[in-house]
Amino acid sequence: MDRLFAFSGMLAIAVALTLGHASASAVDAKALEKWKKDFNESVLPIIQSRCIECHRGEDADGEFDLAKFPSGEEVAKQMGIWERVGKRVRLKEMPPEGSPQLNDEQKSAFHRWLDSQPKEDLCSQIANEETQAWYRGVVMSRRLTRTEYLNAIRDATGVAVDPRFEIPSDGAGGEGFDTNGDSLFTSPIHIEQYLAVAADVIGRAIADPASTGNAPLQLTLPGKAADGTELSAEQAARTTLGRFARRAWRRPIADDEIDRLMQLFAAVQAGGKEYKQAIAEPLKAILLSPNFMFVVESESAEGGVQRLTPHQLAMRLSLFLWSSIPDEQLLARADAGELDTPEQVIDETRRMLDDPKARYLGENFGLQWININNLLTNIRPDAEVYPEYNRQLAEDLREEAILTIANVFREDRSLLELIDAPYVYANDRIAKHYGLNVADDADWQAIDAGETERGGVLTLGATLMATSYPRRTSPVLRGRWLLEDILGSRVPPPPPGVPALEAAETEKVVSLRERLEIHRKNPECASCHNRMDPLGFGLENFDALGRWRESENGFTIDAGGKLPSGESFTGPSELKKVVLKRSHDFEKHFVKKLLGFALGRGLNKFDQCVIEDCMKALKEQDHRAAAIIETIVVSYPFQHRYFKAAE
Repeated sequence: MDRLFAFSGMLAIAVALTLGHASASAVDAKALEKWKKDFNESVLPIIQSRCIECHRGEDADGEFDLAKFPSGEEVAKQMGIWERVGKRVRLKEMPPEGSPQLNDEQKSAFHRWLDSQPKEDLCSQIANEETQAWYRGVVMSRRLTRTEYLNAIRDATGVAVDPRFEIPSDGAGGEGFDTNGDSLFTSPIHIEQYLAVAADVIGRAIADPASTGNAPLQLTLPGKAADGTELSAEQAARTTLGRFARRAWRRPIADDEIDRLMQLFAAVQAGGKEYKQAIAEPLKAILLSPNFMFVVESESAEGGVQRLTPHQLAMRLSLFLWSSIPDEQLLARADAGELDTPEQVIDETRRMLDDPKARYLGENFGLQWININNLLTNIRPDAEVYPEYNRQLAEDLREEAILTIANVFREDRSLLELIDAPYVYANDRIAKHYGLNVADDADWQAIDAGETERGGVLTLGATLMATSYPRRTSPVLRGRWLLEDILGSRVPPPPPGVPALEAAETEKVVSLRERLEIHRKNPECASCHNRMDPLGFGLENFDALGRWRESENGFTIDAGGKLPSGESFTGPSELKKVVLKRSHDFEKHFVKKLLGFALGRGLNKFDQCVIEDCMKALKEQDHRAAAIIETIVVSYPFQHRYFKAAE
């Protein structure tokens, strides 16, 4: 039975996390033949002697049938999975503790084979129907997400959407983000709310023009213009509609498009309505147009891979960095053809990162990355156990997380500060919650973390709360979160029939840690819990609201852990050091998440070059967070798109 666990979790995770099933079609034929031969001679005997007994047939452990890989020829058809296999072996997570381990000769042969895997030259390609049968490289002409829509309304009109309008939230797809086009359907509820929002926003803007600030919705009225010329109602309307449509639709507006809007204006005016009432209808039509609500990337009839136009690239940049539409300067640079070179794109990217709207890298990307975007709606600590919890605390914890992530980019800090930073963002309420000293009524600021063991996303109150149960902490949830969301190592779901922790039988009242030890005696649980639980134990000094504690229910907190690799640590500070030893895993996983967010789709093998370029940039630029952004925005898949040919 020991063999049951030898490669099960490793292979299941490898299948789930692969970037795609890399084919052998684009690699050096000679190198590929040697790689297949080495598998047959060096690796296959290891699998047959150590793994195949439990990894064969429909009931293969880990749902991975090794009998499907009887030769290097079959292995070459799914080259992408083996890197993850090697990673788990290198970390000594597989074979798991208690199972026969690979000897030095076997490990050396296995890793030597992995390191010699031929690489495909895919840096100037993106997925399409011809190159990828499963067709994951197409970016759909998707609608704006809820966050993007709300921001776009604000930036186009200068008027924020009234909170009483409940625009439905969006589900995640692709690499786990709501920017994935495959998951952005449009329901009747969306249309109903869009209609109501457009009427309300335009109505408020017309009733109180001063409320729009410098937004392009500032109305041009009939009468004398600033230069003394006389404007007719038609001239004023055409000017207003042209200016507003250009900003809302993010591109130059054709005369015939303005003509159609003017027809609506004229029809309303002919019904006896005054100028402001008549202009309101085409203004609403602009906000209800697919040109506003959708990310429209036009295509040619012949289809194929095409570089985005300057205005389409401007839209991608603004959605990526601001979760909104381009501002006037970005549109002006697109108009002037000044987004053509990498230097021009990077220059504009740096300006945009310096803008306050770049906080949405923390709010939109960041909260989804660390899986706390539902903090205000789905996380509810038990009021009996935690009477201190309230909505204001949750909002403050959320804001702390946003600032922690966004400012790493805005201030171009080391990406590793997301793991361990010498500062904490706090206002007076968060400081008191954490036991930090700041003045009463202090606004948000970076506070020296000192000896508090705080700093970085691992010790955010929001993540600690989200990875707890309503009435207690959970080392299992916290460990799993750290493995999956921070280090990118998937943990399979528990096997069926395993009792919950609370059902574990004990003869006396014991600590949570002792109950987990009893739970882990089940061999079906041990292989995963030996990876998760020690990481979670390192955060046990924080309660379910993220406050520091030394004991729980009369038991002294034991925050020590020992990983399958043999590494031991105690407490959050030493845990962070252990995680930083795997900084390559963290950075690579982070790059994949950020790239998936930027592209709005799941990643595939054609994106591997961008990932490698980002990792190289991080290494060369001392882990600067902005190095990833700058690499992504000038990458081939960010600036190109595949279109189906017209039928």
